[in-house]
Amino acid sequence: MNQLSDSGLPPVQRVVTGHDENGRAIFKSEDVTATEMIPSGDAAFLLVWTTATVPADNNDETDGRLRDAGLTLNRGSVIRIVDMLPGKESPMHRTNSIDYGIILSGEIELELEDGRKKTVREGGIIIQRGTNHLWRNTTSNPCRIAFILIEAPAYMHNGQPLQEEKPEEKYQSE
Repeated sequence: MNQLSDSGLPPVQRVVTGHDENGRAIFKSEDVTATEMIPSGDAAFLLVWTTATVPADNNDETDGRLRDAGLTLNRGSVIRIVDMLPGKESPMHRTNSIDYGIILSGEIELELEDGRKKTVREGGIIIQRGTNHLWRNTTSNPCRIAFILIEAPAYMHNGQPLQEEKPEEKYQSE
């Protein structure tokens, strides 16, 4: 597949390695896949890989793309490509995970629950530590972000866990 993603950006090449019967490294699979629009219409996603646990089990031969990861994370770890569309934003949300967001192209505005904002540009990296936030693309071009999410316990504030507020729950209530 060499067609453009729903966002207008190129598809993503994925190469997966593994081991043969002699324990030697091999290429298990390769594909090129476009991102696809999520139901809200504000972004196009591509699930690249998941693990069922942390730490990961390299003996698990399941294609990580085939696990249910939800919109954010359903245990374990996830790597996903997100193409945030021009003029669009996510709902305010918090997940029980540590998230690494690597801006591959374009720029994105990160807003925290108190209204403070930072713009992160191509090559920038965001470390999201269970905080309430939203993403906003204030430009006229799509922004491509690689998100790596790893399950984490809820952040404890004054001895109480802060409640997870997943974006898929907010999309369903709108």
